[in-house]
Amino acid sequence: MSTPAYLITGGAGFIGSHLAEKLLLKGNKVVVIDDLSTGSTENLRQLVPKENITFLQNKVSETGNLKQIVGSCHGIFHLAAAVGVDLVMRSQVETIQTNVHETQVITGLAAEMGVPLLLASTSEVYGKSQKPEFSEDDDRLIGPPTLGRWSYACSKLLDEFVVMAYAKEKKAPMVVARLFNTVGPRQTGKYGMVLPRFIQSALLDQPIKIFGSGDQTRCFCFVHDTVEALVRLLTLPGAHAQVFNIGTTEEISIKELAQKVIQLLNSRSNLEFVPYKDAYGDGFEDMQRRKPSLAKLERTTGFKPATSLDKIILATTEWLRANPGR
Repeated sequence: MSTPAYLITGGAGFIGSHLAEKLLLKGNKVVVIDDLSTGSTENLRQLVPKENITFLQNKVSETGNLKQIVGSCHGIFHLAAAVGVDLVMRSQVETIQTNVHETQVITGLAAEMGVPLLLASTSEVYGKSQKPEFSEDDDRLIGPPTLGRWSYACSKLLDEFVVMAYAKEKKAPMVVARLFNTVGPRQTGKYGMVLPRFIQSALLDQPIKIFGSGDQTRCFCFVHDTVEALVRLLTLPGAHAQVFNIGTTEEISIKELAQKVIQLLNSRSNLEFVPYKDAYGDGFEDMQRRKPSLAKLERTTGFKPATSLDKIILATTEWLRANPGR
């Protein structure tokens, strides 16, 4: 029997590289397609066994033998997307084109060939809803198109509609996973990611910049927990044609997160509050809460993320210390 192979688009990124590592450790072969717009080959260099991973530097839509690759795979994890608030606010046209077009290409081929596909979506699709906890079937409240901040949420929501259309109309084995603030080693602050940015400042005893009031709350999920949930969802036929939240329910304000980082790292950093307009320019709105309901994920897969925030911060710090400049 041949060794199962999985395709990961965006597999040189933070989450994608951890997913590749997990699949390799399970004895699978992995094909990574990544244009390195935000990913890095450094994330893949340490993965073993090296003979079981193939890396193709390209956009998904520009990969010449894509149909052959898809046809040879047991499943596809579609993670390729524009990521990070900084990038989204700076390059809205690229964000929309990348998120929508690449998804259309890979889902069309997967459906044609009957290959299971998981779309990595985002909690951003819940928009400005003020619900204390988000469930998968909640309505959306998205800001107007004149505020570019919402282009990312809308493009990812359209991706979800594409996947669900194939799943229901074409009976394609597809599932959507909405990720809530995944963090951990290999994530950098380069594109505005909050935890590594806070840690990098704390390690240097520099001011930790908080955008907005800092009262906005988030739930941070360890990347190892996230990838375990991703693998379970793709490989579980009962999850197909559905949407699932992935995250934790340990809620913390951004200000409290900064204070926790300072305390755990024994840093002398202080807090510096920066208005959204100064950080991102006009047209930015933030979500005040972003807490997932995980009842559906646990009921369907039997999995519940359990890594504490303190452990996440310390693991991320250890990696950042070992990889200065990343």
